[in-house]
Amino acid sequence: MYLAEYRQEVTRLKGVGPATASRLRHLGITAVKDLVRHYPREYQDRRRRDPLAEAGSKERSNLVVEIRSKQWLGRGYKKLLRVKVGDPTGEAFLVCFGRGFLDQQLVEGREYWVSGKFRSRFGKLECSNFEIEEAGAASSSFGRIVPVYSLTEGLSQQNMRRLVARALEAVAPRLEEELPLDLKQRHNLLAKAAALTSIHGPESLTELEQARHTLIYEELLTYLLLLEKSLLARKSRTRIRKAAGPGGALKTALLQRLGFRLTPEQSRVLAEIEADLAAPVPAARLLQGDVGSGKTLVALLAALTVIEAGEQVAFLVPTELLARQHAETAARLLEPLGVRLGFLSGKTREAGRTHLIRALEQGEIDLLIGTHALYSEDIRYQNLGLVIVDEQHRFGVRQRERLVAKGSRPDLLMMTATPIPRTLALSVFGDLDLSEIRDLPAGRRPVITHLTVEGNEAKVYERVRRELKKGRQAYFVYPLIEDSPALDLKNAESMYRRLRSEIFADFRLALIHSRVNPEQQREIMTDFARGKVDILVATSVMEVGVDIPNATCIVIEHAERFGLSNLHQLRGRVGRGSEQSYAFLIYSRELTEEGVKRLRVIKEVNDGFAISEEDLSIRGPGEFLGVRQSGFLQLGLADLVRDQSLFMVARRDARSILKGDPNLSLPEHRGLAEVLAAGGEER
Repeated sequence: MYLAEYRQEVTRLKGVGPATASRLRHLGITAVKDLVRHYPREYQDRRRRDPLAEAGSKERSNLVVEIRSKQWLGRGYKKLLRVKVGDPTGEAFLVCFGRGFLDQQLVEGREYWVSGKFRSRFGKLECSNFEIEEAGAASSSFGRIVPVYSLTEGLSQQNMRRLVARALEAVAPRLEEELPLDLKQRHNLLAKAAALTSIHGPESLTELEQARHTLIYEELLTYLLLLEKSLLARKSRTRIRKAAGPGGALKTALLQRLGFRLTPEQSRVLAEIEADLAAPVPAARLLQGDVGSGKTLVALLAALTVIEAGEQVAFLVPTELLARQHAETAARLLEPLGVRLGFLSGKTREAGRTHLIRALEQGEIDLLIGTHALYSEDIRYQNLGLVIVDEQHRFGVRQRERLVAKGSRPDLLMMTATPIPRTLALSVFGDLDLSEIRDLPAGRRPVITHLTVEGNEAKVYERVRRELKKGRQAYFVYPLIEDSPALDLKNAESMYRRLRSEIFADFRLALIHSRVNPEQQREIMTDFARGKVDILVATSVMEVGVDIPNATCIVIEHAERFGLSNLHQLRGRVGRGSEQSYAFLIYSRELTEEGVKRLRVIKEVNDGFAISEEDLSIRGPGEFLGVRQSGFLQLGLADLVRDQSLFMVARRDARSILKGDPNLSLPEHRGLAEVLAAGGEER
């Protein structure tokens, strides 16, 4: 179905030399197909012609102007070209920052198309960000609806439009259809080549909408076929698990040792997971729960059922710091029950690693906790029965599959403290069962959040001091590790020195970030947990997994630099005990509208599920879910929130197709079969 030209390297196109290819790589474009699927981020309707006199009141103007004069301002490398332009209604200036070459291209007395945003400055209209092209000739940038692409340094919109046009010219006329004819007719879809041509160069807004509809439907259908086939494959596999001991002795013993009862939702979710473990079909479940909701405890209780049945459990964690936190929790809770634990990370020394690998292969380790090292090629499990993945959004589908492949049809339990809205979770993880813990353990109080504008930090420091004098502890979080010439932001290292020597000189401070040696990180966190450190200065390295009930304050400086869910995760480091806790978010005076909205939400809302809905609406599903790193059918046009109705149509069609043709072996499904065989990456 797909031509050789479609897959070939982009350097085969005319005009793409090594320099241009390097720039395109920054945009993830290496093949012709990547150019074809580099869809415009917006469009500008340049079919109209505006009078220059009205340019100052419009968001963007499309003009035909005459070059009246040119002038160089300044000296040396600071020289700046300024071009006076005009039409019968008025005059304005084009300010050519870094575009001195226009002096040779623009001829006085000639007319040019100009598109840009004009603003009044010192009583004169000016525009510094503009596109310009001589009027009269056939144009790819004016007199039509123009695509606007995401770019990188060294590439202009004209360059990108030219490259995309060449890619389409090379492949579009001979592309075969991937969708069956009956679906295309039923949903009024364009031919593949027509849809691609129109999405990059629509003749009308109606044509653009039909092209978008066609390509979004294709993306969703392919995505859902992959999910549905995965679900069918999982349900077709069976396995036999030995029954656990009478009544689940290990689980019962742990519940007795806890000294408190599980919440109703913890108990319900544990029952759902245990039903998975008892089923003959390997399960895959996503467990969502707010920070501090007890997901890790539920996961460990579920692990005991598998361990008691004589099988092993792998607990995959994204960072060494969080992995060690989980290992220490597991050691405290499970080792007294006789559970044999192991810890493995990329930092594990060779001698210890060799011993651990041997013990794991011989079945002498029941629960292995660690980072990406858990699915290294040399790691072999004797009988892996359950894979637990914490903070699942930090791992790609392929990474999880590598760990699952270490066992013979093990169950999969994925967890996240960044809840995904239920409708979106079912869309993205359609092959998973979904559980949610929405209640919190008894005695927890909502964290009180304060917003403070930059310059009023002294008031925040005084509030923290009051808590420290009560014997409490605090976190100070910064977006950078060290000073950056490009960013005027506070950083963890310099603020640690200042806090220790000037502001909190009478308290004990420690510094932790990703460049601190893992062994030192562990020692610092142990000291903080034991009360030997009063203030922990950090970056977002401690966003998850840190559970210190005595810490009642967190100060996040440059809060506008963090995502909404990141802020909620960081805030979740306090409020772990029965004492009232506080989060102080210090923000820039030059806060954007989006930043204002984000901080208002975090101030007013403590529910992580509600925050995830707001975060999704602000950031959109691509960034929110980290789809790009998943390696699993990257969506180009489809928006899993905006396109929910079309999503449901595509899901119905996907299920209908697979019901009648599970292997996509019919001639009319050949195109879909080829796309799925390529993992959805060659749409």
